[in-house]
Amino acid sequence: MNRIQDKLKEDKKLLSIYFTAGYPALDNTVRIIQDLEKNGVDMIEIGLPFSDPLADGPTIQESSTAALKNGMSTEILFQQLKDIRQSVSIPLLIMGYFNPMLQYGVEAFCKKCKDIGIDGLIIPDLPVNVYHETYQETFEKYGLINVFLITPQTSEERIRHIDDVSKGFIYMVSSASVTGSSQGVEKAQTEYFERIAAMQLSNPQIVGFGIHNTETFRAATQAAKGAIIGSAFIKHLTEHGVSSIAKFIDEIR
Repeated sequence: MNRIQDKLKEDKKLLSIYFTAGYPALDNTVRIIQDLEKNGVDMIEIGLPFSDPLADGPTIQESSTAALKNGMSTEILFQQLKDIRQSVSIPLLIMGYFNPMLQYGVEAFCKKCKDIGIDGLIIPDLPVNVYHETYQETFEKYGLINVFLITPQTSEERIRHIDDVSKGFIYMVSSASVTGSSQGVEKAQTEYFERIAAMQLSNPQIVGFGIHNTETFRAATQAAKGAIIGSAFIKHLTEHGVSSIAKFIDEIR
């Protein structure tokens, strides 16, 4: 069974952390992953930087630009991660846009992910229908779970289709804005989380966008399996460096 599926069975609220590979420095990737696991994070989303990240707010956009300037690329990321399973056991996902994967070759990309121990992909600009009709067989051939995003505006019909196609969790975007824009979990968002929970989907939901402290983590996970923190963690890395990861996680838990 995929590590993501195993993790989702645990009787706890899951904390997933997103960071941009190659930021703050090109060679920080492995250390950040190792330190996050040591400090109790349940899953990690490794951001593959891209020059035009449509769903990302300023913080992640700036980290992506910096990572690309540092020299990060798909091939370098794969080289950095080639031995990651010798030291890390929690689920690892790559989050990125489809263009770099197409350039690399979708099957070659998926094979490389399997070889190094990646468990899943999050590709915001890959529509569920295109995935289902064209790429699902390839992803599943290499044991990869593809995670789809829903928003408060996603129709019930589409949500149920995503649920049918999914085999891990559904990434429940807390608002229709970009990452890092929310200051808290508002009443409308709580109602949205509860509405999705009431649909009794087959796949658990993990909330992302706007989670940045203990209060927002707890509010987001009242009706969901877990929450994802990205922009707030990258801001912490920018301000405090990679040596203070433990402090950030302690303040969330």
